[in-house]
Formats: sequence, C-alpha cells, structure tokens
Amino acid sequence: MNQSRILPFYMAYPLPLYYQQEDSVTRDLEYLQQMYPTEAKKYQKIIAETLDRIDYEGSMIYDEYPDRWQIYRLTQIIVDKIRKTQEERPEEGENKDMDWDRVTEFVQVLLSYEIYRKRHSNRNGILKF
Repeated sequence: MNQSRILPFYMAYPLPLYYQQEDSVTRDLEYLQQMYPTEAKKYQKIIAETLDRIDYEGSMIYDEYPDRWQIYRLTQIIVDKIRKTQEERPEEGENKDMDWDRVTEFVQVLLSYEIYRKRHSNRNGILKF
C-alpha cells in the first residue's frame, strides 16, 4: 500500500478553519460598529438602507474603481435624507447650529467604509480577503 497518499483529516478539509477565522473578523467589525456614537449609528443606518437599494450586480459600488463623482452624489443624497429627518423632528435646536460640511465629510467616510464592507462580503456576510 502507498501510505504517502493518505491525507490527515485536518488537511483534507481546511475550509471550516478558514470560515471560523472570517467569522471572528465579522464579529469584531460588528462589535466595533456597536461602539459608534449615537449620531454615527443614525447616519450608518441611513447609509446601509441606501446602499441596500443600489446593491445589485453591476452596481457602481462594485466597480473596480468607483467614480468619485458618483460617490459624492450618493453622499449628497444621504445628507439630504438626514436633513429631511432632522427637519421632521428637530431635537433641542440641533438643526440650527449643525455644520453640514462636517456632516457631509463624516457621511462620506462612513459611506466609503460601508461600500468596502459590501464589496468584500458575499451574500452570507463572510468577508473575503
């Protein structure tokens, strides 16, 4: 008998260990998102809802090099949604002294992160590196 062709069990099926490692990365990212400040959580929810609507095969978020103008336009759409929700329920005058340029920059950073997550995850939510 040729014993050199027999593989140990752990070498024959290496994928479960691979998915356990990716699962820990996903859990780590979700835990860190829970630590976002309250405003960031609100913005992140609106961003995720917006990206879910444009998440289809061939979407601009899956382009190899997404267009800067399209990202900027998507940021403006999200900021407009945030403004509309702020106007519907103003909370202690926060809307009056809000610096919308900073909000726009912050939303663009969160949007870039969410696009990164969508691009590197498959339908099961497992990150691909």
